[in-house]
Amino acid sequence: MGKQKRLDSFFQKKCDDKEISMSSKTPRLEHQSCSQSPPKSPIVEVEEVNIPLIERDPRLRKPMWEHPINQRDEIRRAYLRAGPYQIRLSSYPFSEEKHHRRFQYSWFAQFSSWLEYSPTKDAAYCLPCYLFNMKSNGQPGWDAFIVKGFRSWKKINSRKNCAFLYHMGVDPCSPHNNDVRSCVDLMKQSVHIDKVIHRQNSEEILNNKVRVKTSIDVVRWLAFQACAFRGHDETPGSRNRGNFLELVELLASYNDDVKKVVLENAPKHAKYVSPLIQKEILHVIANKVRNKIREDIGDLRFCIIVDKARDESKKEQMALVLRFVDKGGFIREPFFDLAHVKDTAALTLKNEICVILARHGLDVQNICGQGYDGASNMRGEWKGLQALFLNDCPSAYYVHCFAHRLQLALVAASREVHSVHEFFNNLSFIINSADASCKRHEELHAS
Repeated sequence: MGKQKRLDSFFQKKCDDKEISMSSKTPRLEHQSCSQSPPKSPIVEVEEVNIPLIERDPRLRKPMWEHPINQRDEIRRAYLRAGPYQIRLSSYPFSEEKHHRRFQYSWFAQFSSWLEYSPTKDAAYCLPCYLFNMKSNGQPGWDAFIVKGFRSWKKINSRKNCAFLYHMGVDPCSPHNNDVRSCVDLMKQSVHIDKVIHRQNSEEILNNKVRVKTSIDVVRWLAFQACAFRGHDETPGSRNRGNFLELVELLASYNDDVKKVVLENAPKHAKYVSPLIQKEILHVIANKVRNKIREDIGDLRFCIIVDKARDESKKEQMALVLRFVDKGGFIREPFFDLAHVKDTAALTLKNEICVILARHGLDVQNICGQGYDGASNMRGEWKGLQALFLNDCPSAYYVHCFAHRLQLALVAASREVHSVHEFFNNLSFIINSADASCKRHEELHAS
């Protein structure tokens, strides 16, 4: 009996006025004051532009997922402006249980931010969950405060097993708390997803520009100075991380704006200092230089100067230099391209040169001269590279490289004159002997 009295006293209406029985389905509003003054509750209907009338009784309203997607946010804002439907009745109906219990208006004071009551269904609802929780996600009884309504009043007490507290959840990331945060964010224009993404994108774009510009400046400086990019050990703890990374750190030490966004302060997916990025930047710069050379040549005639050599990776590389007269009347010989060739046959070299010229819109018929060394595959009269180009362009006269000519002339002259020949033999012997020993090299300088 004691337990029964305690439960009855807990669910007993806290009002000194005489109860008025409900004689119709629509409850009558009480304008008299109770001993416990609960917070004011809005009992108004909300109407928005292009939005149908929102029924304030949760039993009569349409579920949120049945509204068009493009209207849901405006409907949610209208509900949030009106607040939870916390109607104040003179008497709430008793449940059909063994021990008669009923909804208590005092519960609104404790759960004023989300608790709603439907007099037509005599059930409690949660406004944030109705507005945003539209999926069960495997949660049992997820629709109790959303669709069906909650009316098991015996489960409401001041202990930790209270159904209202259980619905809210202890975890800050519970479904109810997530829906409450969604309501707060919806009413704050500054945290809307479009503005947040725009703000983040703008800041991220500026930081990326600083990182890319720093890498471009470092690549340009190293390329013009013909310095190596990579280092032997490029880990963060290394004392010498290579020219590229060391120069980036040097720039960051003199500029705080650069220091905040480069190297360790940059996101892992956007550092812009990897070897691949370095090569891409260098490739872009090289294309811009080639385009400028192509623009200076225009439709004028030009000469090609070709030489080949083996690099450190044991690959045969072919260097191509263009010689032309610019619009100002000055002779220019800029380096144009470097290509890897599988062999040094004349036909292979010719095909590779034609591919490079065609790639940049240069016509082979505009070649007016060729300059190579004296190798047989280059100067051959019938199958040499110069002969192959002469077949396609008769005006492409071949000129032997003047540096090689001078060298051959000196060799021939030294063989004819005995004193000159002896001088060069002794000179080569002295150089080889002096370079073989540091001590001899110092004695030669001292003498």
